[in-house]
Amino acid sequence: MLHVVVAGGGIAGLTTALALHAAGFRRVTVVEAARTGRPVGAGLNLMPNAVRELDALGLLDRLEAGALRTRELRYYHRSGGLISREPRGTGAGYRWPQLSVHRAHLHRVLADAVRERLGPAAVVGGVRVTHAETLPDGRPRIRLEHRDGTTRGHASLEPDVLIGADGIRSAVRAALNPGEGGPPWNGMLVWRGVSRMPARSVGTFMFIAGDDRQKAVVYPMTRPTGPDGTVLVNWALARPAEDPEAEERREEYRGDWNRAVPVETFLHHFEGWEFDGVSVPGVLRAADAAHEYPMVDREPLDRWTHGRTTLVGDAAHAMYPIGSNGATQSIVDARALAHALAVHRDPADALAAYEEERRPAMTALQHANRRLGPEVVINLAHQRAPHGFTDIDEVIPAPELAAIAARYAATGAFDPTAVNQGSPYGTRRPDIPATSVVRVGAPF
Repeated sequence: MLHVVVAGGGIAGLTTALALHAAGFRRVTVVEAARTGRPVGAGLNLMPNAVRELDALGLLDRLEAGALRTRELRYYHRSGGLISREPRGTGAGYRWPQLSVHRAHLHRVLADAVRERLGPAAVVGGVRVTHAETLPDGRPRIRLEHRDGTTRGHASLEPDVLIGADGIRSAVRAALNPGEGGPPWNGMLVWRGVSRMPARSVGTFMFIAGDDRQKAVVYPMTRPTGPDGTVLVNWALARPAEDPEAEERREEYRGDWNRAVPVETFLHHFEGWEFDGVSVPGVLRAADAAHEYPMVDREPLDRWTHGRTTLVGDAAHAMYPIGSNGATQSIVDARALAHALAVHRDPADALAAYEEERRPAMTALQHANRRLGPEVVINLAHQRAPHGFTDIDEVIPAPELAAIAARYAATGAFDPTAVNQGSPYGTRRPDIPATSVVRVGAPF
């Protein structure tokens, strides 16, 4: 029976483990550098194509218990003018919803399901892959570093398949692509956080507002609770770094992915920003904390797969936070990979088939996000009407707006026609009985 090692216990890695289990694989071990598995980050949006795959894994009810259906997306000029409004999820004709959710809730749902289905030893914390190589027969050999309190140890392992799900700074990717260097920074800073506010102060929609220099993304991600109808609100802001020493601090920005900063550091840039009753400064002042990140991505690779080793999620195709595609495409990767391993007896053939399906599409999406994807409409509106407008159709005609949205949906394969055909990834390995006993454990 194949032993599959997944490097990384984030959204991509945990979904991969669950997808492999659903496809009939039982010897799956997830190694995660964090000892506690505590997720970081704020909120995210899952597009219907990802929700479809999580539903196929039997997780939709659990996920929706702590999430909110995103029913409308609005784009605004920084002056407050409405550029466009689009129905989302089932309101846009999808069979599955679009979901706004806190990353911690999604991570918890995935982690609980892995423990239930693959056993409590399936995720090994405090272990990181530090090196990987491909043996002459295509099998991977990996070097592992594990920590137990203050003790550090090393071990090596030769699994049948290695999946690098270890994020934008992937050690597996680095081993396959020596000399690539760190993720390139485009000079933009992103601030993210979560606020707890009365629902009446937030609205029921997701919005993206700004101009060609800075933008704000705000949306509720839970249903109202308590006597005040409180909801959790996710927000993300972006603008160029103004620090005169920022050029010299590039490596520092690249290395710190969770820098806590006071809201006052950036709030003044967004004073006066209000969109249909939702005050951006009001949202920011209600935040428990704020974190600053460099806006980075990865250059598209010419190949993800080397023998029986491949990449998923950010390790394969980290992209700018545009169009709600980070977690979404990681989930689709996981299902596509498990499907390929189920229908091809030779693991090397399976990984090659997975890459042939996914890499070209993700390369196109990475390039589309560098061009700002559907969010380019706020740039266009500002460039054509810097002081605002009274009729958006005179600035960006409706057919042009529709074409921008449709083009991006087609690039990401999440247009309703494609998604509503149902998941193409439901195949099980015919040689593995559905009643196989779970067999997992620490890899050393």
